[in-house]
Order: sequence, then C-alpha cells, then structure tokens
Amino acid sequence: MATQSLVKSGQVLLADPFMLDPYFHRAVILLCEHHQQGSVGFILNKSIDMKVNDLMAEFPTFDSEVFYGGPVQTDTLHYIHNVGDLLEESVQVANGVWWGGDFDKLKFLIASELIKPENIRFFVGYSGWSSGQLMEEMEIGSWMTAPMDANYLFKLQPGQLWSSVMYNKGDIYEIISDMPDHISWN
Repeated sequence: MATQSLVKSGQVLLADPFMLDPYFHRAVILLCEHHQQGSVGFILNKSIDMKVNDLMAEFPTFDSEVFYGGPVQTDTLHYIHNVGDLLEESVQVANGVWWGGDFDKLKFLIASELIKPENIRFFVGYSGWSSGQLMEEMEIGSWMTAPMDANYLFKLQPGQLWSSVMYNKGDIYEIISDMPDHISWN
C-alpha cells in the first residue's frame, strides 16, 4: 500500500485541519516508532501547564514544562531530547532528536546542569496506534506526514507549531496553515 511507505519513524504527523477529536485537534505528533505491530508518538504542541517537579517528588529541581503526549497510559512520563550523546539507552528518532534513555543518568545529568530545560521535553502519556490503525486513519485523510526538524521541538513555540510545520510543507499547505483554528473566525 502506498500510504504505508509514506509513514516512518522520525516523521511528524499533522492532524487534518478539520479533525474534531479534542485529543488531536491541530496536533503535531513526532512518530517515534512505526512498524507492522503498531505506532507510538508524542503530541509536541499540547502543553498541560505543569512542571516536571509537579509530577515527580524525587527529581532534581528542574524548570521544564510537561506536555500531553497523548491519551494512552497517561500515568506514564516520557521524554524527548537532543542530548543522545550524553544519555545512554536513548533511541535516535530523527536528526538531533532522541527518545528516552537511562532515567537515573538523566536525573544525574540534570542535577549536574549538563541538561537544561531547552534540551528536553517531558510528556505525560503517548499517542498509540495498533497494527494497521494509523494506516486506516491515513487513508481517510486524518493525518498528513512531514519531515521532522529538531527546531520544531526545541526552538518553535508550541502554539505556532501546527501552522509552521504545515507552512513548511509548501504548495497548498501554505494556504491551509493560515486557516483560522475555528471556521467561525473567517
């Protein structure tokens, strides 16, 4: 199937501008794992107005906000960062972007100030699809793919991310990127 070859780990998924699902409205999801058994990703642009220290008592003091990764296992904490060379067991998902890694080493690197808030993003929960589910959603037009750029995660404001990534796709997507969030605003 042609859609299958278009989707791969390390890309971003952009929600269709008319998607009504409140979990994924104008979501930009970094797809960290995609294979025949299913897919895992994290919504990059949904802040939950919490700091990582609000969630974990035994964590070094760290001024890093937490994002809503998705509706699956919202009792779990995940992290994506740009310090894979320092953090063992990290999985590189895109150029300059790593997922996970040794949690005790992470706490040590944060306490030692070798990892700063601008190097990492924390997520509560994740977005997941069972075998074939994401492909079905792609077929009906729920998602579009785009290349991942580390700047999307570490430099751009989350509130502007969907429009920025859509604009960067070029052509008709530049027009879509300017659509107001709610049609009634036209």
